Amino acid sequence: MARYTGPVCRLCRREDMKLFLKGERCYKDKCSYERRAYAPGQHGQNRRRKASDYGEQLREKQKVKRIYGIAERQFRGYYYRAIRMRGVTGENLLMLLERRLDNIVYRLGFARDHAEARQLVRHGHIQVNGKRIDIPSYLVRVNDQIQVREKSRKIASIADGLEMVDRRGVPKWLELDKEAMRGRVTAMPAREDLTMPIREQLIVELYSK
Repeated sequence: MARYTGPVCRLCRREDMKLFLKGERCYKDKCSYERRAYAPGQHGQNRRRKASDYGEQLREKQKVKRIYGIAERQFRGYYYRAIRMRGVTGENLLMLLERRLDNIVYRLGFARDHAEARQLVRHGHIQVNGKRIDIPSYLVRVNDQIQVREKSRKIASIADGLEMVDRRGVPKWLELDKEAMRGRVTAMPAREDLTMPIREQLIVELYSK
């Protein structure tokens, strides 16, 4: 599956908001979005044009895909799954994305960003209920316990991520034991738990056409 491998700070500038894709650097003065808060490219400093309705819908979809690091085909699959669920489609979509194992690893502070979280899962450093899971898209459930493998607890990036988690905060639907490098899902995520400015209804409108 194709995945973006270029400079991630460029994506923040393209979406005109900080997506926190670079870990600790996003909180420092070195953040590229803070230093150059205009679109990338040759004409990036020109005044941004007002987007059409379709343009706004497309940008919102791209923004959410980039936050969670998901390709188009997989993202569309989550949308169709959200349609079949009870409740509001847009909220269902976001809740499915939040329940991904790589996102949980990031939220608990075991990784500094989503890309690093995905790598930790892929390389088998994460266990769910005592079993090693190497599928980043694995959907967690209530009372699932997520922990770093005993042999992987000396990895420097994990320690760095746990130092950053106090500044970032742990969602209230997750419970973290920093000393044991273990977390637990205490409830399903709710819409109000998401702090990023996401307008999920625009994504639903885009796919409904």
